[in-house]
Amino acid sequence: MSGSLRDELLKNGFKATAAPRRKRGSGRTSPGAKPHEGTQNDEGMDLARAFALRAREEAAEREQARREAERKKREKQERQRKLRQLLDGQSLNRDDADLVRHYEFHGKIRRVHVTSEQLVAINAGELGVVQSGGRALVVTAEVARRAADIEPGVLALLVDPDAADDTDDGVPDDLVW
Repeated sequence: MSGSLRDELLKNGFKATAAPRRKRGSGRTSPGAKPHEGTQNDEGMDLARAFALRAREEAAEREQARREAERKKREKQERQRKLRQLLDGQSLNRDDADLVRHYEFHGKIRRVHVTSEQLVAINAGELGVVQSGGRALVVTAEVARRAADIEPGVLALLVDPDAADDTDDGVPDDLVW
């Protein structure tokens, strides 16, 4: 019977083609939905290209960030090497220091043990304190300035003798005890 229907359709001008195979599924589609075809349309190709382009861009950004981090790491290591080289043998810390000089460094109160001569020199701006390797090093003012040029975050204390005393402690100047 199917042969006769087929013959009739061929006589009427219809072409004999195989029906496209569909994937097995529930077979239900929502009204107005297009049937799934085996080939992708232009929109699917554009979407695939967009995802591939995005993946390449993200990989390039990750690679750039990695290179930038490595460059910063090398620069930091070079600054640390120069700082160690500068401070090598320049420390004026003494074992017989009996006075403590307090200073503020990165939001915390720190201290360094100094002799009475060093305390006078620090307060006069002739000596400075550099924080390096977890230690406070008493050095000359020139070495402290050069260390700050290499790595600005290491200068802990360098008094400027020409600076005006602008501290307001809340006590009137004319108060007499």
